[in-house]
Order: sequence, then structure tokens, then C-alpha cells
Amino acid sequence: MRTSSRDIDWLLDVLDEAYDRPAWHGPNLRAALRGLSAARAAWRPAPGRHSIWELALHCAYWKYAVCRRLVGGPRGSFPRHPGNFPSVPPRGDATAWTVDLALLDEQHQRLREAVAALPVARLKGRRVGAAPARLIYGVAAHDIYHAGQIRLLVTLSGGRGTTRRR
Repeated sequence: MRTSSRDIDWLLDVLDEAYDRPAWHGPNLRAALRGLSAARAAWRPAPGRHSIWELALHCAYWKYAVCRRLVGGPRGSFPRHPGNFPSVPPRGDATAWTVDLALLDEQHQRLREAVAALPVARLKGRRVGAAPARLIYGVAAHDIYHAGQIRLLVTLSGGRGTTRRR
């Protein structure tokens, strides 16, 4: 199978539909996060379970990780720690939530730039799962998966017009 610049365009479309552009599957990641307060984002369904805020940072981390795999760069350079599920700031207020949403947006933009600059010849890799194209549409699927999870958490927390049962 031959690859072309249309493949890059398609991958960019997939990334954007999963993140912040209208798509057939319904709400994408940014739509799932839109309008949430810091308190709602920090809510946990049970002790030890992830909050929406943690999931948003987790998505930012994996955008960073895929970008780093595509263009190189030092491990451990993600601005929050630990990597896979970064901690929510101790002072989880509206300002901190806005900053972390901006981090998510920034990581998405960096990933888009890396994909757009990727030589078409590099889309296929030798190892299963290592091909850049697989990493790119994999991170898009990751956004969609967590968008659904976030929408469920919003509902469970009593958000967006739902009534929380006790």
C-alpha cells in the first residue's frame, strides 16, 4: 500500500475530530470537557478512581508521548508529574483548571504540528504498533475513549442538567 500526503491530511482530520472538531460519533474530548467547573472536574466517583481532571491530564500526557515518539525529544520533559496520570494541582481552583486545559490544547497543537511535518515515507513502521500512523490514530481513539468516560463521570456527578441520586 502506498502512502501519500492525503494520508497525513486524513490523520490530522482523525486527530481533530477526536479532539475538537465535529464528528459522526458525537462529543469529542474538548466537547466533553466544555463548561466544566474545577470542582466538577476534580470530583471522584469513588476513592482511588480517576477524576475528569486526571483524565484530561492523562490525555495531554499521551499526546505528548506520541509527539515525542514521532519527533524525538528527551523522556521526562512533560511539564507535569507523574507522567501517565499527572497529579491534579493541590489548589484545584478555576485558574489551575484553566491552565491544565490550556496544557491539553497545547499538547494537541504540538502533536498536530508533528504530524503535519511528518515525512509521508515514515507513516509505516516496521514493528506492529510502532508505525507512526498507528500511533496517531491510536491517540485519536484514546481521546474518544476518554471523552465517553468523561461524559459518564459528568452524569454520575450530577452535571449538565442531570440529577444526582443519593
